[in-house]
Amino acid sequence: MSNTKTSDNEQPLIAHLIELRQRLMRIVLFVLVIFAGLFYFANDLYDYLSAPLTALLPPGTSMIATDVTSPFFAPFKLALVLAIFIGIPFILHQVWGFIAPGLYENEKHLAVPLLLSSIVLFYCGIAFAYYVVFPLVFGFFTSVGPENVAVMTDISSYLNFVLKLFFAFGVVFEIPIATLLILWTGVTTPKDLGAKRSYVIVGCFVIGMLLTPPDIISQSLLAIPMWLLFELGLVLGRIFIKDRDKEFDDEFEAAEAEDNANRDSASDDESAKS
Repeated sequence: MSNTKTSDNEQPLIAHLIELRQRLMRIVLFVLVIFAGLFYFANDLYDYLSAPLTALLPPGTSMIATDVTSPFFAPFKLALVLAIFIGIPFILHQVWGFIAPGLYENEKHLAVPLLLSSIVLFYCGIAFAYYVVFPLVFGFFTSVGPENVAVMTDISSYLNFVLKLFFAFGVVFEIPIATLLILWTGVTTPKDLGAKRSYVIVGCFVIGMLLTPPDIISQSLLAIPMWLLFELGLVLGRIFIKDRDKEFDDEFEAAEAEDNANRDSASDDESAKS
């Protein structure tokens, strides 16, 4: 009997592990297919990525490779990371397919818009970093050096730097999702979180100071969008929580009406018997 129970308990776990392995293999295969298509254009992609810096380099200077393998591995790494970034919707779709069966219906209704919004916001953060922040950052760094020092950035160092900024800004732009989840889980209320707005604004400027050059323009270009994204999350939190409370109230009223109807029916049956 005990062996039967043990096998029954192990079977769902094995099935979940098999499904997880299949989904991971699909993700890896999907990323590799995208990478295979991008690798041929790896050098062109790197030229496009380095354009914000090379456009600001002094005449007669260029980027350099201090390692023998850098001219190959830097574009290779860029193509691989870009394949992962492009594959994020498919990756999240596989993750969703794995966890969705264990969610309640109301959790599914909330999770799908959050997943889609998080993807869009992540890409918006990367685009904001490339088109707005990079020209300011590299313009500052290339203008403050000594006159007798030629600016010739290593291609691997540049790639690592911009990938960190891409990831940082992509995560920063998830602030509305994080704010909404904090409010939805009941950790705090929109009123209490709104009362701490001054601390949030100071925190945004501190993060802007750490991620951008030490000038007020660059800091403001990061801090102000962060603050606006926080306000957006706060507004969405008020709307979703109001809808959730209304849904709970409707469910409670329906359950209460059903209980009253059952009581009335029971009373009628007792009256009929008597």
